[in-house]
Amino acid sequence: MTTSTVLLLIVAALVAFALSFLQYFFKARKKGRLQFFLAFLRFCTWFAIFVLLINPVITRTSFETIKTPLPVLVDNSQSIQELGQDSITKELYKKIIGNEKLNEKFDVQPFTFDENFNSGNEPDFKGKQTHIDQAAQDLKQLYRNSNYPVVLLTDGNQTLGNDYVYSFNENTAVYPVVLGDTTLYPDLKVNQVNVNKYALLKNKFPVEVFVQYSGNKNVNAVFSIMQGNKVLHKQAITFTTDKKAEAVTVLLNAERVGVQAYKAVITSSLQEKNTYNNTKNFAVEVIDQRSEVALVSSVNHPDLGALKRAIETNKQRNVVILKPSEVKSLRDYNVLLLYQPDASFRGLLEQNKTAGLNTLTVTGLSTDFNLLNQYQDLLGFRMTGQKEDYTAKYNPMFNLFSVEDIGFGQFPPLQHPFGTITVKGNASVLLGANVRNTETENPMFVFSEKGALRNAFLLGENIWKWRMESHLDDKSFEKFDIFIDKTIQFLASNSKRKSLVVNHENFYNSGEFISITAQYFNKNYEFDENARITLQLKNKTTGKTKTYDFLKGNNEYKVNLDGLEAGQYQIIAKEAGSNTSYSGNFEVLDFEIEKQFVNPDLTRLQQTANNTGGTVFYPDNAEALIEKLIADENYKAVQKEVIKRSPLIDWVWLLVITAITLAAEWFTRKYNGLL
Repeated sequence: MTTSTVLLLIVAALVAFALSFLQYFFKARKKGRLQFFLAFLRFCTWFAIFVLLINPVITRTSFETIKTPLPVLVDNSQSIQELGQDSITKELYKKIIGNEKLNEKFDVQPFTFDENFNSGNEPDFKGKQTHIDQAAQDLKQLYRNSNYPVVLLTDGNQTLGNDYVYSFNENTAVYPVVLGDTTLYPDLKVNQVNVNKYALLKNKFPVEVFVQYSGNKNVNAVFSIMQGNKVLHKQAITFTTDKKAEAVTVLLNAERVGVQAYKAVITSSLQEKNTYNNTKNFAVEVIDQRSEVALVSSVNHPDLGALKRAIETNKQRNVVILKPSEVKSLRDYNVLLLYQPDASFRGLLEQNKTAGLNTLTVTGLSTDFNLLNQYQDLLGFRMTGQKEDYTAKYNPMFNLFSVEDIGFGQFPPLQHPFGTITVKGNASVLLGANVRNTETENPMFVFSEKGALRNAFLLGENIWKWRMESHLDDKSFEKFDIFIDKTIQFLASNSKRKSLVVNHENFYNSGEFISITAQYFNKNYEFDENARITLQLKNKTTGKTKTYDFLKGNNEYKVNLDGLEAGQYQIIAKEAGSNTSYSGNFEVLDFEIEKQFVNPDLTRLQQTANNTGGTVFYPDNAEALIEKLIADENYKAVQKEVIKRSPLIDWVWLLVITAITLAAEWFTRKYNGLL
């Protein structure tokens, strides 16, 4: 309180006394105890009012002792239990956080971490992943600009995130307590499997497997890949003290459609401490992308053979050359290739009105253009009886699918009747037509996509010359055949839009974070933000079902499925308003990453301690760790002066006193007849 405030309070007391004296003594006829009592009440009232007007600030000083924080991080993952360190870890945890001297010096704060970072939880060692880096990042947020030590109880085997060796702050001394037996046991391990998620039916797909050996003796092992009880591949591998790892590449056959589960296994005569890591499961979804192409023509032409060979370069394609009268049913085909349709094609075109097959139409000198004008609305033909040679001009703005310029402008010209060709529909032109290096408005190769229906027109015959020219330039048919294959791939794929779209993988590893997303679109194919989507999950083995609600996110709905056991699952997603549904399947593979470890990662824990100025300890010398922390002079409690300033106007009791004195004075005067 300042000097001026003190002087104002003295003046206020004198003024309050003067006003009380003036009212009850200066003009009073009687003087007695009653007048003294009333004068005292009036003095209290005036003085309280003056104090409120002056509003002095009362300053109070206290001292607070701030201890250095000591976070104790405990690895809560399954690997601690697998290494047989769960009971030892709990004892260490209780011993450190319960030490009285340690609590006198530090603010001991226990944390557990697995894939998440939690405060104060008792460890249960059920975590599916280990994320030490995330724990270090969270500590940085909790104790910014602080100098503190960290006790880290872990085996050092991280399965998520960046390398934790450099994750801790420089002013944070880390004291790792190594959990697990550091004795090197002989161990064989399938370390990693690299394989594509998808494979094409009847094709071979590569599998790359990295196998590893830990030990000091030469070992003869057998590596195999199995599907169920069937051995698909088997080979011998020899490990030595100098050769402790090997990469094995195997080509497997994709024989059945769907998700195919396999396992890579390595065995030997070794007596291993951990055999769980000798096997690693993996899966591949085999997709049937075989396309049956009906190449229909009423004329004989070299183009037919060239197109058939180019398309069938992809083993997933099969081309059948037919006459229009030989096509009995279009249900057996995926793509219709009409070569120079004439009047004999009328029945086939009528049939395709119902079947709706995607079509590639090649026109030339034998084409009936009046027939085409009747059965399609993409191009308008006004042709003459004269023929013309057209060269191609590549359009780099074409974006329906990825295609490169393979030298179209240098290819021999295609023959086609002279006339005007008008693009009427929503079409994309890949190649334009030039006449003797003069640009025309006619297209040469044009594509269209309307809903699920896709069509293409190649305007000109003698494309067999293009294939030959491509071979002369590149000594291979590859570029031309890839170009034709991409054309057929575009026509073989339907992009029909669905109102309910659900996205998920076909297989997951057990313990892996499983997220399924969905989108629901209204009739205008606009994202509906008010959809109510539920997911029914069924375990095919046990028959148990569980229902989840999708939660709305950013332009999608999302549901997380945690803790699923290994096995096959069926999902059914439904939108309540429209009753639209989606059904699918996925498989959870039996793979526990936390069971892969035999020893703690002592090397990284030592690097972490060295980088931060800490020291590595073991469970049997935990007392030394406690004594070191207690004796460390770098961490001392800090006494902090806390000054609290409170304006008196905030003191409610002063208003209460004022009200009481006024009321007491009024009742006293009323009782004694002075009013």
